[in-house]
Amino acid sequence: FEFGWTFPYILRCCCASMRALVCESNGDPTKPLGSGVLKLATDLPPLALKPKHVRINIAAASVNFPDALQVQGQYQVKPKLPFIPGNEVSGVVAEVGPGVKGFKVGDKVCAVSTGGAFAEQIVVPEAATWHVPEGVPLEDAAAVPIVYGTSDLALRHRAQLKPGQTLLVLGAAGGVGVAACQIGKALGAKVVAVVSGPAKVSFMRSMGVEHVVDSTQCAVGSGKKGGEVDASKPPLHKVIKQLAPKGVDVVYDPVGGSQFDEALKALVPWGGQYLVIGFAAGGIPKIAANLLLVKNATVHGIFWGSYMQQQPAVLVEGMNQVLRWLQEGKLQVQVSHRVPLERAPEAFQALLNRQVMGKALLTMQPASRL
Repeated sequence: FEFGWTFPYILRCCCASMRALVCESNGDPTKPLGSGVLKLATDLPPLALKPKHVRINIAAASVNFPDALQVQGQYQVKPKLPFIPGNEVSGVVAEVGPGVKGFKVGDKVCAVSTGGAFAEQIVVPEAATWHVPEGVPLEDAAAVPIVYGTSDLALRHRAQLKPGQTLLVLGAAGGVGVAACQIGKALGAKVVAVVSGPAKVSFMRSMGVEHVVDSTQCAVGSGKKGGEVDASKPPLHKVIKQLAPKGVDVVYDPVGGSQFDEALKALVPWGGQYLVIGFAAGGIPKIAANLLLVKNATVHGIFWGSYMQQQPAVLVEGMNQVLRWLQEGKLQVQVSHRVPLERAPEAFQALLNRQVMGKALLTMQPASRL
């Protein structure tokens, strides 16, 4: 797919104006709009419609951790400034380009892009757009493609998680964590969730996850590199093994940092699989290769977006499976923060302060305007 929009491209198009969140310079996304990092533009012309693309009036856009990193200039993909952040939307098809066969005006859809999502309208390839299943609220559908697509790719396609196996999910109360827990249960696995704090423990149990570990009550890391470890608390990997005495078959890790070593120790003695999803803790861990050797373990790097270019058929099949599960009620989107576009810094604040449970959404316009 070749898509993604920076501000200069938008200025070359002409049509009715729209509102959008524009990143003017890299910095703190929690600063007030207009303070030099993010601003609310109110008169941008929308994108030109290309063949095999659809124009969507956006109901909501999902706020993901990489969005914050991108505004800060810390993500591996660095758009040319100024740019419109955001990569995941839901809404209603307003127009279809030549060659589009699967969508018509008025269809409720969710879609992914490389930028441009924090706006009232977007143009995306037909191949990056999906119908919203009946029964799924339109706004909530913005929270589906990336986190559920990533989790399905990791668990079903790469780790090939099987019924009866044990899945350990770190950062389980976040967007990808919630999706991983739900998909793990849908696949028949025993799920062990690691979260931080009693509120998140209660949240996971309200979702039906029986085995939950509060990392704030555990010692994490060796203490050799920065910071003391509380010797009065049990090591995280030992608490995990109390819930999974034989070890865990698969680790799903969007956290990184010091939890990496603890989770690696909790792997089964032979043939375990470790899924590297991200580094929300900020630290990129070094792998103890000797442990991989003696455990015959496999580490997978998971970058869902790259499948759009390399193996799009895998991504499409995965999204079709996710949407079937949603329609069957096996997956339930969890949204803890719903913030209007003009209050976007609040959503970034909640995300970076680890207050989001499930997903945070930016809402664009009332349903009456879609």
